[in-house]
Amino acid sequence: MKRLRVVLAVALVAGCGLTSGSPMVDDVRPGSIGQGEPLKGANLTVTSKEFTEQLILGAIMGIAWEAAGAEVLDRTGIQGSIGAREAVKSGDADGMYEYTGTAWITYLGNSKPISDPEQQWEAVREADAKNGLTWLPPASLNNTYALAMNQANFKKYGTKTLSEVAALAKSDPGAVTLCVESEFANRADGLPGMQKAYGMDVAASNITQMDTGIIYTQAAKGSCTYGEVFTTDGRIKSMNLVVMADDKKFFPNYNAAPEINTKALKKHPAIAKVLDPITKRLDNAVAQELNAKVDVDGEDPHQVALDWLKEEGFVKEG
Repeated sequence: MKRLRVVLAVALVAGCGLTSGSPMVDDVRPGSIGQGEPLKGANLTVTSKEFTEQLILGAIMGIAWEAAGAEVLDRTGIQGSIGAREAVKSGDADGMYEYTGTAWITYLGNSKPISDPEQQWEAVREADAKNGLTWLPPASLNNTYALAMNQANFKKYGTKTLSEVAALAKSDPGAVTLCVESEFANRADGLPGMQKAYGMDVAASNITQMDTGIIYTQAAKGSCTYGEVFTTDGRIKSMNLVVMADDKKFFPNYNAAPEINTKALKKHPAIAKVLDPITKRLDNAVAQELNAKVDVDGEDPHQVALDWLKEEGFVKEG
């Protein structure tokens, strides 16, 4: 997934990555957040990575700041995993939604994730403090790996957890076929580690590597019993897939949380109060629904974010 592919995105920040951007001009006012416009007079820049969920989360943050009275520059959609973070770190941007596991493993260089999501966030918050970054409380939204199957295979095999998939692979080896990305197939926190953690022995001949988008289609068709998915992907809901629970908590936690430039937060402490109620509302079900509006229905990420904020009562039309 894009959040895990470390590319030469730092060059984008130094080069063209943050030279563009446009003012957000949404006609919004405070709803349940931003009462009294505590960010009036603030000039803030929001950023994000370039994939669907990030574009939506970036828009949510920016629109929330607008409703609280800020003038907001939209610099969402930075390519790669590093570029947007570097923008917040340097002060070229003021904030974004980032994932705890990405920061802990990809940016901070740790090889072993922390299984408790709250402790993972606390460890990231503490480690990143010296980098001029403040992590506000996380959402339950956890964009991590999972295996999923279609309804027909679920009725046939009835597995609900990865432990049960491992047991099925032992009792009926031919029943467990996997469709996975090449990255997942080779990552320590992907397929090899998962098989080791669960004692899952799947023959190489039963594992097919393919592009992400095709995996969902093939799993939905039943061409493979289980497909590697991301837990907040909108196609899980639209294709009515059943996600296997990671009952041994092997996969890293990728909880989304506001990552804010510390100097900006000290200058505008109301940022935290404005974002907190929104972050608390973000969970996997919400993310799947919003992501599907873009990836399945073809809607615009910014409009999806705006509509959701209005529906939830966080903001009102101006």
